[in-house]
Amino acid sequence: MPLPHPADTIAAIATAPGEGAIAIVRLSGPETYPLADRVFRGPGPRPSARAPGTFAHGAIADPASGEVLDDALLLVFRAPHSYTGEDSVEIQCHGGSQAARRILAALLSAGARQADPGEFTKRAFLNGKIDLTQAEAVLDLIHARSERAARLATAQLEDALGLRIRALYDDLLAISADVEAMLDFPDNELPQSVPTEISARLDAVSSEIRTLLATWSEGHVLRDGARVVIAGAPNVGKSTLLNLLAGRDRAIVSPHPGTTRDTIEETVVLQGYPVQLVDTAGLRDAPCEIEQEGIRRTRRALAEADLCVCVVDASQPLSPDERSFLQSHEPAKLLVLLNKIDLGTQIRPENLPGIDSMAVSLQKSPPIGQISEKIIQKVVQKPSGSDQEPFAISERHRNSLLIALDDVTMSQNRLKSRMESDFLPAATHARAALDQIGYVFGKNCTEDMLDVLFSRFCVGK
Repeated sequence: MPLPHPADTIAAIATAPGEGAIAIVRLSGPETYPLADRVFRGPGPRPSARAPGTFAHGAIADPASGEVLDDALLLVFRAPHSYTGEDSVEIQCHGGSQAARRILAALLSAGARQADPGEFTKRAFLNGKIDLTQAEAVLDLIHARSERAARLATAQLEDALGLRIRALYDDLLAISADVEAMLDFPDNELPQSVPTEISARLDAVSSEIRTLLATWSEGHVLRDGARVVIAGAPNVGKSTLLNLLAGRDRAIVSPHPGTTRDTIEETVVLQGYPVQLVDTAGLRDAPCEIEQEGIRRTRRALAEADLCVCVVDASQPLSPDERSFLQSHEPAKLLVLLNKIDLGTQIRPENLPGIDSMAVSLQKSPPIGQISEKIIQKVVQKPSGSDQEPFAISERHRNSLLIALDDVTMSQNRLKSRMESDFLPAATHARAALDQIGYVFGKNCTEDMLDVLFSRFCVGK
């Protein structure tokens, strides 16, 4: 069943609160121009009589009292050539905290409704201006915390992901139709080559889904940031590493063990990816309750980390506690920095088989670029470059694609049996996979699902 299209007219402030040169108030819906005519005062035609793509300079007045609220520009957008696909105007007024609020209040009193979070973008989706992957890209672009994140969001907004998903949907639609057509053949009259040929096409679909899924790790880091915990014994160089990666003296560096007694967090951008660095208290049998609490917090931080960077003193043999620590961590989520090699090398990378490690001197010649690159390789797993995928799927996309992949595999398994009793389940699984792919770009989405998704947007977007 198609989703209902909005019948009312909405208004909201589209710019962030605070001082600035201008503020923008948006108005969209069927009553946009009657409302604009009521509040706009200026020479020339009324807003409703102006050509699309033009602007007018004049005053915005309260329609009830006639009080002039501000001097402004009014931009004219006509359906379907607007962001929402509806008749729309944008009023550009002076910035600050009051002018935009007064104009919005005048529009609401004249008959507009306060827009819900993300409602302008939701209307753009409902009116076919964008698909759901592009709508989500708008949110990703707003929340981008690095240049790489902004580039990928822009590519997705330009439909890089949507094109791939819709092509996948079309392939699955054709396969589903062919599998269902198999059910109409009389017993024993279906050519044996047909299930094999369809299974091969499902192989191609499965491969494409796996390619899309491989981008999730990068998407997760770009959207949510990676949490990287710096751990190790006291006085091995943890705070020095934090300061070097942060590019400033964020943590106190001291030759005395136990200086860091609480977690210290710093957000940085490494190789174009946002990373939350967490410096922690040195792991040891602490002599006082304050340091013991710091060590408990260290262990909590490690449990939540995407990666642990364990710093050890390479000029000394590994302690039993350090060996136990390294053995207790999954190698995929562990990077060991063998620090202080300028003082000697009791431990070398070859002494830690199966564990990613680097020999460094953070004090004398810190290879921060190499360390940053290694951290990103670990947390992103397969970081994309300019010659790879220009998008990265989200958690929502991943969930649907995983379910679709499972259904594609089950459909293939049924077809491989070549038993007619398995053809109906094969068709059912193929259709289920098709539905999941459709959810990714917004086909057959429920209104409740859309409400949840767009509630993450700010008001006015």
